[in-house]
Amino acid sequence: MSLATADVGASPFARTTIARQLLHHAWPVLIAQLLSMSMMVADTLIAGRYGTADLAAVAVGSGLYVSVVMLLVGILQAVAPTIAHHFGAGRLEAIGPSLQQGFWLALMLAVPGTLLLAFPAPLLDLARVPEDVAGKAGAYLAATAFGLPAVLLYRTFYAFNNAVGRPRPLMVISLVVASSHIPLAWALTHGVSGLPALGGTGCGVSTALVSWLGLGCGLAYLLRNPSCRQYRIFRDWGRPQAGAIGGLLRLGLPMGFSTFIEITSFTLIALFVARLGAEAVAGHRVVANLAALIYMLPLAMSIATLVLVGQAAGAHDWARARATVKVGLWLTGGFATAIGVGLWFVREPVIALSTGDAGVRAVALGLIAYICLYQIFDAIQTVASHALRGYKVTLLPMLLHTVCFWGIGLGGGYWLSYHALGRDAAPTVAGFWEASVVATILASLLFGTLLRTVMRRSGNGGRHRGG
Repeated sequence: MSLATADVGASPFARTTIARQLLHHAWPVLIAQLLSMSMMVADTLIAGRYGTADLAAVAVGSGLYVSVVMLLVGILQAVAPTIAHHFGAGRLEAIGPSLQQGFWLALMLAVPGTLLLAFPAPLLDLARVPEDVAGKAGAYLAATAFGLPAVLLYRTFYAFNNAVGRPRPLMVISLVVASSHIPLAWALTHGVSGLPALGGTGCGVSTALVSWLGLGCGLAYLLRNPSCRQYRIFRDWGRPQAGAIGGLLRLGLPMGFSTFIEITSFTLIALFVARLGAEAVAGHRVVANLAALIYMLPLAMSIATLVLVGQAAGAHDWARARATVKVGLWLTGGFATAIGVGLWFVREPVIALSTGDAGVRAVALGLIAYICLYQIFDAIQTVASHALRGYKVTLLPMLLHTVCFWGIGLGGGYWLSYHALGRDAAPTVAGFWEASVVATILASLLFGTLLRTVMRRSGNGGRHRGG
């Protein structure tokens, strides 16, 4: 059943019905995201079994790969609110052309992205990667470059399927891709069944190959699923249109940079705390990985909120949009609070599962209180920022993300770690987490205020065009 056509009753809408719609959309997205994350975890384990240098290369290479990919994928997220607005307004004839322009934009973005991954020396030099690791990391990135066009085209399909309220195929495709990648990456890395042992580069080759597999599954779904025929996606294929692509870029560029800012606000911490030693870096990494895992739930709820808000906004049904925002915030905030409290009570066994090093465990346990608090406010700001995307408001949120996560999170974290009172002589990674908590609290307040203003103006007949 389509989310847009579900019987939610007359205004005011039943909160239980909207909650059911949000959960119905969010759980397949959550599973798809966890499956994608499992591929990165598997790469770490597979490369680690092969050799330390290959593990370091995959760690560095995958970090740079994710940063580049998520910047470009973030731009393509503009397809989701665009199509959700068409879907909510009943403009089904406009969905196919909009998706076609999204595919064209994906191909255009693939050109600089592929070149950046195929020739990664400037990125590796900027990150000051040691020469023995840089060569292997470069080979890993060059291998992943082959699959980048497929990744971007698939993520355009991903945005379309979310926008029309059909996330379950994404879950199934993610299962196919993840279950193919893990044995293939092992075989290519270790040279099983007569294949050459490629080391960490094998993980990159497998990532590229299964990216094309995922795209093939997505195209097969578009061509064969009866529900897609009404959108006439492959009929009357249009050329790239400057106006349509420009509209996607105006909406998507701020979204892409917001995603990039959020990701790099954590990846850069690892570089800034490198001088504190291996235990500090590893302890931070353990907690950061845990935070990334927990983040998958609010992110899935946020994507569902974006879709439902976009569909309601497209129909100019502002009461349903407001109700969706409120239910999304309450549900996600409740989940995040429960996870934070539960994590605090099981913190020691959870950290023990992540590392056997006593020194690393001590660092991670010292940081665990921050993540319990941080992820509650991070969940709220994530839902609010995605709801704003549903209203097609993206530029000001990007600026707020920059101030909060780069300005306060990284800049303030550097000062708290190295220059705050008493830490000149005894710097600590905890300063970055303290600043991150402050940044997320401020972000939740700022995004909440902006969202309230947008909802009020929308209810009064105001219009928003990516502001």
